[in-house]
Amino acid sequence: MQSGEAESGRGVIQVSSLPEMLVRHAQRRAEHPAVVLASDAQERAPELSFEALYRESAALAAQLAERAPPGERALLLFPTGLEFVVSYFACLMAGLVAVPLMPPRRTARADASAAIIADCSPRLVLTPGGEWGGLQPAFLTHLAGLGIEHVSVVLGGAAPSMPPQRRLGSDTLAFLQYTSGSTRVPHGVMVTHGNLLANLSMMQQRLNADAGFRHVSWVPLYHDMGLIMNLLLPLFCGGTSVLMSPSGFMHRPLGWLRSIARFEAQAATAPNFAYDLCVDRFRADQMEGVDLGAWRMAINGAEPLRAATLQRFAACFQPYGFRAGSLHPSYGLAEATLMVSSAAPCEGAVLRGASIESLRAREIAPPRSEDDTAQMVSCGPALDGIEIAIVDPETRQRLPQAKAGEIWLRGASIAQGYWGRAAESDQVFRAAIAGEATAPGWLRTGDLGDLDAEGRLFVVGRLKDVLIIRGVNHYPQDLEATAAAAHPALRRDHGAVFAVPDGTGGERIVLVQEVERTQRHALDRAAVEAAIRAAIVENHEVAMSRIALIRPGTLPKTTSGKVQRFRARQLWLDDALELLDMSLAVS
Repeated sequence: MQSGEAESGRGVIQVSSLPEMLVRHAQRRAEHPAVVLASDAQERAPELSFEALYRESAALAAQLAERAPPGERALLLFPTGLEFVVSYFACLMAGLVAVPLMPPRRTARADASAAIIADCSPRLVLTPGGEWGGLQPAFLTHLAGLGIEHVSVVLGGAAPSMPPQRRLGSDTLAFLQYTSGSTRVPHGVMVTHGNLLANLSMMQQRLNADAGFRHVSWVPLYHDMGLIMNLLLPLFCGGTSVLMSPSGFMHRPLGWLRSIARFEAQAATAPNFAYDLCVDRFRADQMEGVDLGAWRMAINGAEPLRAATLQRFAACFQPYGFRAGSLHPSYGLAEATLMVSSAAPCEGAVLRGASIESLRAREIAPPRSEDDTAQMVSCGPALDGIEIAIVDPETRQRLPQAKAGEIWLRGASIAQGYWGRAAESDQVFRAAIAGEATAPGWLRTGDLGDLDAEGRLFVVGRLKDVLIIRGVNHYPQDLEATAAAAHPALRRDHGAVFAVPDGTGGERIVLVQEVERTQRHALDRAAVEAAIRAAIVENHEVAMSRIALIRPGTLPKTTSGKVQRFRARQLWLDDALELLDMSLAVS
């Protein structure tokens, strides 16, 4: 299936935009459930058929076209729900540039949304009906002061209407996907209809998805994984997207697995931490009668993959029909629209042991001993239509196998650049490999990785997060994982390691680490700190200068669960962390 093609259930159809895709499915699969809004309860879930989704979207698009010309930006401020889906397609039909945004949790000026709004200068803001969807008055006042017009979206029985007749080509901007901000201030990635259709087609091929494709997701729709993989891919194929509440998952993670079984979903996608959380919160009584046998793709992406996570998840849920071969590691980023590489269905997770010592020198070599072993997880080969190069980030020369370097990409799904940042877009999206005659056009991901002899990608860290300690490269996620495993009072995947100036021209290495909620009042701080220091020295030969134990839930993270080390570092420098205890400096 080529870029721009979608599966209707009766054969392949050719489309040039997502609205055209929706029209075709509404004609050929009118009553098929396109989107289902599910909860952990067994009552009938609200849903929209393809015909109803088209009807509601077309009616709203006609309203939007009267309020803003094509090319203007429209904020989408919604919790997970059917209103978001309708609003997204309505913006595309009206030729507006959709900007999915997490509803702010505080005031506008204290939230990352303020920077995004200032960056994209939206004309409209769409919210659910009724009290502006519960948004805080201070934020609403802020939007009104900026001259942003509000559109309240209420669904139900929209009369048939013709959407605006907009020319939507492959180069038409579809939406801005603001980066998660794990290493910097969020940037608006410009994704066109052509980028979207190309990546959707690539994913459809790799995952072997057809019109019977059902996917269950709790990932927020303002996140690229939630929007593109978990919502748009099932719709592209003519299948069904089952949406759940993110907060519901965080409180009851096993409800996600129950819904996967209930809807007999073939696929479900989540970041690595979600699989750990399911094991951590496992209760046999909550899994009674659950059969995960239909789940053939447990897609894991959006943050560093851990072999231990995959192994413990497979072992925990094997009695409920889950097969280890269904584990499906992948790699992607917003700048490439979404997915870049992925294992084939039922291939399972491919692991490779590598020397920790060699990885510090950006080399891939067999481990010298058990203590020198790091288990690397393959993210599979590149999707058809994407080319991966491993490049020395300083010399910009292509590296041979067994040398870890920056991951560079090119292909039809690579986005157009960052909104309003021409110079940075040229640096990031139009790089050239030294000594090669091809025109510039490579995307620099900022991630470090290696391709093995079979073309499988192994991601080993972030270029900007690498710490150089006594001339040796150390990856923060490795130190964080060692620290969290050093004592049962510490939360896995809730630590941040970074460097700060020491006042003499050098640097100090700081660990900020959350504790478990059940441990925070009776914590033996000295014992916890001693365990962390001993583990890091033993495994990495690194002495931590500072260790800060913080309250649970206060480590800055992105919506997909990535640790925001740069924000944690800034909070440290501003003395703004919610500390339980801070150790003295190491002499």
